[in-house]
This record gives sequence, structure tokens and C-alpha cells, in this order.
Amino acid sequence: MGKATKSTRKFASSGQLKKTIQSRKKHQQIKKKIQGRRGAKGKGKDKPVSDVDEDDPEEDEGEEEEAGTKSANSVKGMSVDAFLGAGFMDDGDEDEDEDMSAAGSEDEEEEDDEDIPDDQSFASVDDLEDEGEAHMLELSKLAEKDPEFYKYLQENDKELLDFDPTQAHAGEEDEDEEDDEDEDDEEVEEDKLPILTKETLRSWQKALLEHRSLRALRKLLIAFRSAAHMNEEDVVHVWSIDNSTVYNKLVTTALKYTPVVLKHHIPYKTLPNGKFKPPTQSAKQKTLQKLILSYFNNITHLLSQLTDNETLQLAVTESASLLPYVITSRKAVKSYLKKCLELWSTGEDSVRIAAFLAIRRLASSTDDAIMDLVLKNTYLELVRSSKSTTAHKLPSINLMKNSASEIFCLDHATAYQHAFGYIRQLAIHLRNSMKVKTKEAYKQVYNWQYVHCVDFWALVLARACDAQIQTEGESELKALIYPLVQVSLGAIKLISNSRSFPFHLHIARSLLHLTRHTRVYIPLSSYLLPILTATLTASGKPKSSTLRPLDFSTNIRTPAQYLKTRVYAEGLVDETSFILAEWLASPTVQGSVAFPEIVVPVIVALRKTLKSVKAKAKSALGKEAGSVKLLVERIEESSRWVELRRKGVSFGPGKMAEVERWETEVKVEESPLGKYVKVQRKAREKRKNLEDKARKGEDEILED
Repeated sequence: MGKATKSTRKFASSGQLKKTIQSRKKHQQIKKKIQGRRGAKGKGKDKPVSDVDEDDPEEDEGEEEEAGTKSANSVKGMSVDAFLGAGFMDDGDEDEDEDMSAAGSEDEEEEDDEDIPDDQSFASVDDLEDEGEAHMLELSKLAEKDPEFYKYLQENDKELLDFDPTQAHAGEEDEDEEDDEDEDDEEVEEDKLPILTKETLRSWQKALLEHRSLRALRKLLIAFRSAAHMNEEDVVHVWSIDNSTVYNKLVTTALKYTPVVLKHHIPYKTLPNGKFKPPTQSAKQKTLQKLILSYFNNITHLLSQLTDNETLQLAVTESASLLPYVITSRKAVKSYLKKCLELWSTGEDSVRIAAFLAIRRLASSTDDAIMDLVLKNTYLELVRSSKSTTAHKLPSINLMKNSASEIFCLDHATAYQHAFGYIRQLAIHLRNSMKVKTKEAYKQVYNWQYVHCVDFWALVLARACDAQIQTEGESELKALIYPLVQVSLGAIKLISNSRSFPFHLHIARSLLHLTRHTRVYIPLSSYLLPILTATLTASGKPKSSTLRPLDFSTNIRTPAQYLKTRVYAEGLVDETSFILAEWLASPTVQGSVAFPEIVVPVIVALRKTLKSVKAKAKSALGKEAGSVKLLVERIEESSRWVELRRKGVSFGPGKMAEVERWETEVKVEESPLGKYVKVQRKAREKRKNLEDKARKGEDEILED
């Protein structure tokens, strides 16, 4: 009898030896019963004995399905009013652990069971390596007990009969002997931990790559646990890491190799629509579950400590590959989602994109409760990050809005419930402001969060209801276009003084994007023309000023020093006329067969305004009036262009199918107004690039 290793002696002294022996005896009895049942009835031949769990698997699966059904029903049954109780404009931080409060007490008990202490050895994983020898013994006896089934395996699954367990353990026996020697050396000095070396890591890598060894995986993940909690005294460490190179190599190896090994042993299913299902319940999956959860929690803990962007990006990317194995743990999913959202809103661009991909991967689960959790927390994180907007922060907010809109378009039916509730909240804030009419009530609407929320839902609806890419009928979200437009136009009409014009232009841009993609007509001209008229026909001569031009993209309220200045009037006319030109050149307006009739009120209003400006002697806004006059000329040319194209039509207004076919054939970009807008857009982009370079200090002199 050989000498017992230190780990064996520690295990025996822990008091768990008796329990483990009883468990193994029970397992052997179950095996004998199943073998006897096979010999008597001949059933279950296609299921290996090693896959049988210690407990009844059917009973366990039934309980898990019942608990999952209760949890899903509790979330689906929430009313809209109860769902809206979160208060989306709250300045305080929201407790993320209360997001799934509607789930039953059974889920809470499951979460308690999922708290995996990090000082566990997970030695039971090594038993999975020994199942190969028992498997060969069963196959050797199968030819005598059931020759027909043995012949079937020879014809259809020859690899199973040719399985050699000795190859799977090649190279690991020497490693175990080395570990035993190290453990014996530890008896001399128990206070000193073994130092992890590159040679040890290479041996683990070789075992993982060549044999997909679970024993090597266990050792690697225990070492990874020591790396993740390296500076914490309340965690039991197994390895000592005194080299930064070894530390980085250990982290990289664990992150890259673990998903490969797990996919080999417990594969999961990916559906045609891109969603994934967790792996099926098996004895191997249940044995590895605690090890996987511990490793996943260690990754989440490590994300808060990493400072290198490259390693952080790798950790987020590779951890997303483990989501199918931990999707049943609500606590692990919540903490991981919270950390990913934090990186998505504050990290570098590469890290933020990796975090977004991880969030989208989490939303691809077949569990509707997970999808609800992702959508709600993603939107709330976006709202929190958009409390203020500066020139430096605006690109990151736009990135968040575009990426979040993609997540909301993964499942239109689920996204409808959230979109309806949050658009309703915008309407409630608007209604309260219209009723109370106080300064504090107006602030509920005239703030950056409201602007970005309107713009975000315009992006979501434009992406979901895009007329050019929509092939499978109308989206469930299309019904929300009308309420969003009504709320947006109501916000524009709430305050109509000169200081609120930048806010109006922000809302108009969002509606312009919506109408361009959905082909829904939104009458923006009646809200843009008053801005032009009020600016060009203002009483009194504009004051000259040395202020820099106002950046309308980062302001929703005009500073007091800009009021009645020439620089503000010039910028306001230029910005408003460009948005009006873009609206008129959109496919919804320019591509309409009724374009000549639509633009009649616009032309009349603009010509009347230009006549009033001309009546003023030596008007200070002569240059701006000239640009508006040029816009009127292009509108009239486009009107004649449409009239010329519709001269030869043979159908009447009542034949809508013919009308729609004619409108789809119109090439808007070839119209005079379309060419004008294209030139203006290029000039504005060039000017914006020069301004960005000047702000960053790249070019001291702005080139023409």
C-alpha cells in the first residue's frame, strides 16, 4: 500500500470521508439495479451507466422545470403599471438585486445553493477521469450480455468500442507524482505555498489541448482562483504567484482554454435564430457545475481588478463563452451583467464593444426572464449615463444608444413591453409639465435625459420598422411610432421661446431619423418654420459678439449671453434650414407623388419671411436670408422635377398600389433638393472634422 498524499490526509481529517464512502456505495447499488433492469427488460441500452446520477434525474429535472416555469410566469404576469414603478428618472442608484423580485421564493433558495465557497477543492471532478476504465469494463461485458446491441455499436459507433482510457491519462501520472512530491515537501514548511512556474502551466496546457483533461482543468482553475484573489487574506490560496509574466500567462490560459474543454465535455445547443440553450442535465454536467460557477464568479471578481485594456477585453470576450453553463444561476448572471454594463458605459472603446457583445450574448438566452433583465438594466444604465452631455462625452453616449437599440431589436415582442412602459413614462412627465407649468415641472422635460430617451426610442423604432429591410411583415414595435411622435411634438410645443430652440432641434433630428427609415410622414415643417421666421424677423438689430458659434449638438438651452446676438442668429438659421432641407429631401416627402402640393405652405411661408427681411434697410442677416432664398429655389426646382415625372402616369389617386409602386421607383438623391442636401452635408462634415481636430489640438491652423 502506497503512501497517502497530503490532500488525501487532509480530506480524511475533514470529516467528509464517511459521507463520500456512503455516497459511492449508493452509486454502486444504483448501477447494479440498472444493470439488473437491463438484463431483465432490455431497456436503456443506449444510455451509459456512468451517466446515471446519484439521485433520480427525472425527479430533479421535473423540479427544475417547475421552478423555472414559476419564475417565468411571475415575470410575464407583471402589469405595465407595476413594471413602471421603477422610476426611470431617479437620480439615486438602484439596487440591482431587486430586479427579479417578482420571482418566487424557490428562486431565492436556489440562489442560496449557488453560493460556491472558493475554498472547495472540487476533487470530485477527478472522478470523471476514472469513469473511462469502468466504461471499458462495461463494454467488455456487453458482448456477452447483449450481443445484438454490441453488434449495433460495432456498425454505428465504433469509436465508443475503440475508446482507450490510457491515452486520456497519458502524461498526467507523472504530473500527479510531481504534485505528490511537492505536497510531501510542504509538510516540512506548511506556511509556504508552492510557487507556480511556467513549466507547470505548460504541462496543464498540454493535457488540456491533447486530452481535454478535466483533472488538468481543475488544477488550472484552482490556480486561477488564487490569481483572482491574490491580495485577499480571507481566501484560501493553493498557489503562490510571484511573477507578473506567470500571472498574465495563467489568466490568459484559463480564459482561452476553459471554454474549449467545457464545450468538448458538455456541449450546449444553439438554435437557428441565434439563441442558445444550456447543456442537458447529466452526471458530468452536475459534477462540473460548481467548478464552473466558481470560475465564473472569479472572472467577475477579476474584471474589477484588471487595468490593462487588452487583458480586460480578453476576459470579457472569453467569459461570454461560459454564459450557457451559468445561465441558470440568477445571482451570477446579475453580478456579471452589472459589471458588463459598468464597462459598457465607462470603459475604453475596445472594452465597451466587448462588453456590449457579452451583454448581447446574454440576451440571446432562451430564458425570457434573462431577456427582461438585460433590457431593463441596459436602458437604465443608458439613462444614468446621459444626465449631462459634453463634446467629449457625446460620442460615447451615441455609441451606447446605437448598441442598446440593437439589443432591443433582438426580440420585438419582449422589447414592446419595455418600450411601451418607458414611452408612457415620457408622456407622464410631459403631462405633468403641461398641467403644473412651473419651472421645476418644465425641468422634467427640458433635460438631457429626456432628449436622449426620445432619440433612443426613435433609433429603436427606426431599426425595427425600417422599410427597406423589413421582409417578414410589420414589427410589433410599429404601433409605438404614433405615441412617440405625439410625445415628441408635445415636448416641442411645451415652451416656444428663443432659449428653447436648441431643444426643439434635437427632437426634430430624432423625428427626422424616424421618418427617413420608417416612411411615416411626420409634419416637421410646421415646427421648423416658426424658428426661421422668429429669427429672421426679430425686432431690433442683432448684437455683435466675440463669442464662438454655439454648438447645437451639446446644448439644449441657449446660454443667456448668446441671446439676441448675431452669432446665435446665424447658427440658428443655418441649423434649422439644414434640418428642413433634409426633411424635404427624405424619401417620405421628396419621394411622394404629392410633393408639389406638400411644399406649397413651406414656400409661401419662407417667401413671406424673406419679403419681411428685405423690407428692413441693411439687414444684419442678409447672408442667412440668402441661404434661405437658395433653399426656396431648390424646393421649387424639385417641385417641378416631380411634376415632370408624374405627367405620364395613367392611374388615379385611388389606386394606392400603383401610387406606392411609382414612389418606390423615385430616386430622391437625383432631385435638385437631394443634390443640394448632399453638398450641404459634406460641407458640414468637413467643418465638424476641422473643429474636432482644433479641439484636440491636432492642427493649430485650420485649413480651408
